[in-house]
Amino acid sequence: MVQRESTPWVFITRLQQKDTLALLAANVPGAIVYVAAASRSRAVPEERESWIHSITGEPFVWAQSVWPILTVFLLLNLGWAAVILAKRRWQDGRLWFTAPLIWLVCNLS
Repeated sequence: MVQRESTPWVFITRLQQKDTLALLAANVPGAIVYVAAASRSRAVPEERESWIHSITGEPFVWAQSVWPILTVFLLLNLGWAAVILAKRRWQDGRLWFTAPLIWLVCNLS
C-alpha cells in the first residue's frame, strides 16, 4: 500500500478555516458590546409616554459610546473582505456574509 504524504495545503486550509471562524466569532461579542453601549443612551419609556422629549445630549452620548465599536469592527470586517478578495477564498466569503447579518440583527433589536 502506498502512503500518501501529508501536504502542507491541508494544514493551511484548516488554519484558514479556523481564522475565518475566529473572525466570525469575534463579531458576536462585538455586537453584544454594541447593544450594551447603545442601550445606555436610549430614551426611557416612561419619559416617552409622558411626552418628555429630552434630546439635548442623547445623540452625542450615543455616538460617543458606539462609534468606536462600530469603527473597529467595520475595519476588521473590511480587512477580512480584502483578504477574501485578494486570495480568492470564495468559501470564506460565504461566512463573511453572516457578519453583516449579525450587525443588522443587533441594530434592529
